[in-house]
Amino acid sequence: MKNKRAVAMMAIAILFGLIAVVFASRWLLSQPGSSAGRITVAAVDISLGQRLTPEMFKLADWPAHSVPKGAFTDPQKLNGRVLKNNLVMGEPVSEAKLAPAGTLGGLSALITEGKRAITVRVNDVIGVAGFALPGNYVDIIVSMQKDVPPGSNAREQNISKIVLERILVLAVAQEVNRDETKPKVVNAVTLEVTPEQAEKLDLARSVGTLSLALRNQVDPQSASTEGATKLTLLPEAAPPPKPAPKPVVVVRQVPVVVKTAAKVERDCVTVLNGLRSAQECF
Repeated sequence: MKNKRAVAMMAIAILFGLIAVVFASRWLLSQPGSSAGRITVAAVDISLGQRLTPEMFKLADWPAHSVPKGAFTDPQKLNGRVLKNNLVMGEPVSEAKLAPAGTLGGLSALITEGKRAITVRVNDVIGVAGFALPGNYVDIIVSMQKDVPPGSNAREQNISKIVLERILVLAVAQEVNRDETKPKVVNAVTLEVTPEQAEKLDLARSVGTLSLALRNQVDPQSASTEGATKLTLLPEAAPPPKPAPKPVVVVRQVPVVVKTAAKVERDCVTVLNGLRSAQECF
């Protein structure tokens, strides 16, 4: 009797389990598909500036809720395009990561519209010991002699001044890869500047010595400085205070009046005494 009851309970449990599986499968089938189909992803690691070929890509399934905007579904449409960013294997490619259609490969594809690329000569000191890598931002400092106004008696003095701020490093030597973090000591750095900044930079390197100052990539603040000169670097000591002037004593001269006695008129007579004569007054 007990065995029959146990078998019945097991049968009921199995029945309810089957019913639950049927309902769950029907609910899952009624949900919209989670896959949007197949999109184009990189089949190998691809560096920026490269011209693309269909062989560099493959089709892969991708969830509908995370399909990148501007994704491609046909690798043939990427033939001849140029990358603006690096791609790793399995990463989807989108229009935002590509240079405009018709752009040739190389460094020119990385230059922002309306800007220019200019190269300056550096060494291990000017180039921030090789830490100025592609993708970093630098300030440009020029050290030169400051002109004096015509007719002024002042002498020319050396000055160091930041002339350009937050300049993007496009390449160091012939390397444009932005994924490297190891410093590289090179003899040339290519910078992205506006046409006006290119003119200033060309003049600065012809009249003085350039230095690069590496800055934080997310720091947009401008450094308002007046430049450093010898006077600001080593200010002159203040002159000693002058001694207090001594008080002046004014001596007033009083005129001295000398009174002379009035001349008294007397009567005089001449007295003859033999051969001598004398005058007697009274």
